[in-house]
Parts: sequence; structure tokens; C-alpha cells
Amino acid sequence: MSGTSIAAQVLISLIPIVGIAMGGVVVFFWLLWSHRERKLLIQQGTWVPSRVDIDTVSLLSGLLLTAIGIVLSILILVVDGIGYPLLGGLVPLSAGIGLLVFVRLRTFERR
Repeated sequence: MSGTSIAAQVLISLIPIVGIAMGGVVVFFWLLWSHRERKLLIQQGTWVPSRVDIDTVSLLSGLLLTAIGIVLSILILVVDGIGYPLLGGLVPLSAGIGLLVFVRLRTFERR
């Protein structure tokens, strides 16, 4: 057995559960309040829908996911070698590359 007591192990195992629950509460209230705010703005006639620039969001997400995927893939290769854990780096890498290809195809489409 390990050197920590059972009570300490229980407390340590509860930390992620409590963190996820608190995060869920924060997200719930953010959604509730943003819904009420949007509803009031619509009633007042001052609501203007925001436009999301899909190219910029895709480019940023693609760059971040590609960088994270490369770092994770290299780290997992060095630590564990080739195996199923390597998917932890290859999945974000392939998602990032897919987003970068999407951005590239959209720029060709506009020409």
C-alpha cells in the first residue's frame, strides 16, 4: 500500500469531481444569464446578432491544435513509444491539420 491514509486518498479523489461540478454550475449560470440578457435586448429592440468570422476561428484553432498535437505526439513517442497512448497526440494533430486545410480551401474558393 501507499504511504497516504485512506481519508487523504478519498479527499484527493474528490477534488476532480468537485471541480467538474463547480464548472458545471458556472457554465449553467453563464448560459442562464446570457439567455436572460439576450431576451431583454430582444424585447427592447436593441439586440444585434454577432457575426462570427469562421476563417479566423478555424485558423486559430487549427494552429493551436496542430502545435499541441505535435508536442504531445513527440512527448508520448519519447516516453511510451508507438502504441495506443500515441493517439492522445495524433487526434489533436489531425484535427488541427484538418482545420488548416479547411481554411486553405476556403481561401481558394473565394478567389
